[in-house]
Amino acid sequence: MLLNKETAGARWHTRPDGAEKVTGALAYLTDRHMAGMLCGKVLRSEHAHAWILSIRTEKAERLPGVRAVITHKDVPGMNRFGIAIPDQPVLCEDRVRFIGDAVAAVAADSLDIAERALELIEVTYVQLPVLDDPEEALKPDAIKLHPSGNVLHRTNYKRGGAEDVFAECAYVVEGTYYTPRQMHAYMETEGGLFVPEADGRLSVYAPTQHGYKDRMQLSRILAMPEEDIRVVSSPIGGSFGGKDELNIQPFGAMLALKSGRPVKLHQDRWESVRAGLKRHPMKITMRTGIDSNGRLLAHQVRIVADTGAYATLGPAVLNFATEHAMGPYRIAHVDVEGVSVYTNNGVSGEFRGFGGNQVIFALEGQMDRLASELGMDPWEFRRMNLREKDDPGPMGQRIVATDGARQIWESIRRSELWNKKVSGCEKELRPPWIRRGIGAAIAMHGSGLGFGLPDFGGGRLSLNRSGKIEAAFGYEEFGQGLLATLQIMLLDHFRCNKEDIEMVIGDTDRVPHSGSSTASRATTMLWQALQRMRQPFLDKLLKRASAITGLAPEELDTGPGGVWRRVEMDRADDADRHPVVTYARLADESDQILSVTSQFHFPTTPDAVMGGHFLYTYTGVVVEVEVNTLTGKAKVTEQFHAVAAGPVINPMGFLGQIEGGSSMALGFTLTEDALMSSGHYLTKNLDTYLVPTIADTPAQFSLEAIEELPESDPYGPRGIGEVGTVAVAPAIASAIYDASGRRVEKLPVSHELLIEPLRVEGGEGTDDHG
Repeated sequence: MLLNKETAGARWHTRPDGAEKVTGALAYLTDRHMAGMLCGKVLRSEHAHAWILSIRTEKAERLPGVRAVITHKDVPGMNRFGIAIPDQPVLCEDRVRFIGDAVAAVAADSLDIAERALELIEVTYVQLPVLDDPEEALKPDAIKLHPSGNVLHRTNYKRGGAEDVFAECAYVVEGTYYTPRQMHAYMETEGGLFVPEADGRLSVYAPTQHGYKDRMQLSRILAMPEEDIRVVSSPIGGSFGGKDELNIQPFGAMLALKSGRPVKLHQDRWESVRAGLKRHPMKITMRTGIDSNGRLLAHQVRIVADTGAYATLGPAVLNFATEHAMGPYRIAHVDVEGVSVYTNNGVSGEFRGFGGNQVIFALEGQMDRLASELGMDPWEFRRMNLREKDDPGPMGQRIVATDGARQIWESIRRSELWNKKVSGCEKELRPPWIRRGIGAAIAMHGSGLGFGLPDFGGGRLSLNRSGKIEAAFGYEEFGQGLLATLQIMLLDHFRCNKEDIEMVIGDTDRVPHSGSSTASRATTMLWQALQRMRQPFLDKLLKRASAITGLAPEELDTGPGGVWRRVEMDRADDADRHPVVTYARLADESDQILSVTSQFHFPTTPDAVMGGHFLYTYTGVVVEVEVNTLTGKAKVTEQFHAVAAGPVINPMGFLGQIEGGSSMALGFTLTEDALMSSGHYLTKNLDTYLVPTIADTPAQFSLEAIEELPESDPYGPRGIGEVGTVAVAPAIASAIYDASGRRVEKLPVSHELLIEPLRVEGGEGTDDHG
């Protein structure tokens, strides 16, 4: 299915939150206010690395209007957090390891008073050597940042004998690729409202991708039972992985409990830059060899990831990068090693693509260079090395078979944009310093958390007391369109009206544990949960309707407004027709709430490959790029994406995800890098950190959604939240080479790489690159 704004509009579905977002009426969690609310602020380290000799808060505590001041001494429970490895201090005791480290926090009657209170807190530091280079941090004589040293995690995967086989290769290409420290740059920076309740419980209204995981971590920090903490986590003004980890929640919670009053804490952009997570900068060295026919024989990869001061999900990111460093290709001999290194830089962690973006950029660069060595068309080179339908996964694990790789390859080959390259584009008169090129890339991307990680999900369907079909899931809406997709599924399953449905997400008091809204898993899990719950729920509804109406259950079905006789369902739009019993009456005349629940695990490979995935989405991208050799600026003028992800539930949402992901990837490739020096950010705001705007977005964007899955496939739609980002960078790099003859090995692409002396021959210049 070719998707664009016109074709997707033919299956238009207005998002449940659409009108409020368009009008600005939607209140994010950081928009909440309460009477008697205090303002919270966090004091963070002045230094990238230092001992703390003393923290004196007396002056701040005496300031009129200050209601609470906390340091590490006030942490009731475990003074550490981290989803997988709790190694980050909530409030530092004796050492700071990056400039985002929190030392103290205050709550006051106003923001001005809170900021003044921070100025009055006196901290005595003794500076320590700063490790801002992961390779320096790996040296034996480097200062240890953690008791275990400076290595957070290592990965190693081998099959065959790559080192020996390189000697047999006709061509060997080696390249070293560098990727940037990218910011999530969400609209809503980290913040929230924290309310101590009269019954001793704590309510937390703060953006997160996993409310139950936040609740668990806060329970450990606050020394409170999990059941005494309520986390409300939707709606969210963007996340992209950056709010999967705790951020300001511990400080807001402790200040609220200490002061006994609601506390609002909301980071400004600089605070978000300073303390928030970033994409892992990586150095990736690849050595890849082929035979004289172009068959891939050997592939060696070395990955060095800068994880910054603390772990968060750094090990999982490196696992994912290791798995995806081989891509959708058949390579008999593979040798991959990775290391994630602690430094005094900002913390790197979860980010859309989860390590895949970095290694796919490097891998696809290798494919282009090998094809060039062989003198072969780069897309044809990929075809002859592409995985087959029933091949095992990248690490030899069993995976769900699809023909996605071939389908993507064919889609790109058929595309008008790729054929524009093959046939030679029109001879358009342009200044000689403007050159255009076309390039493409392909990728496979795993969904879910992978083998060995808890990845369960579930949900609940109920007929609530208001007479609504209530769907409750522990997921969050952070702009990805989850609510719209869920609504479409419910309307399809029950043939009812939108007004008959109530969707409840992101509130630990009201929803079952469904796992995290991450890893391109939520749509798949929603689909599977509803598949499991639909018939048992219908059975309960129709049995109750039968008891009320005297009609047999098999004569009944759900529809608009209630339960109908099946024979009349086709005429349900007729104004003279009505359900035999309304949902409201069903609810009123039921002794207990009619409800079914489901709990299950995300589909996982049966092979014990740590982090190895079972479900994959395939994607391909072809782009046209215009390079200005006077300024060195590259601009994407046209994009075509192909995505093989199974059935499309929400066409406009599908299109929006790929468009949005590709825009984020434009920044990753061309403009974005949160620069640091000696552990300090040089980039402090969005005036110097350049995210793509509408002016940078190509006017021509098209997408083919490949919905075909094998007939026996029971897993439904695959996730697409990340695949829009993962193959864009190498496609742009390929197009830049086509335009300029310059190989891109470091992102974002430097202008200096593309600047050339102006040479005009024979009067008016024409572009012989097309």
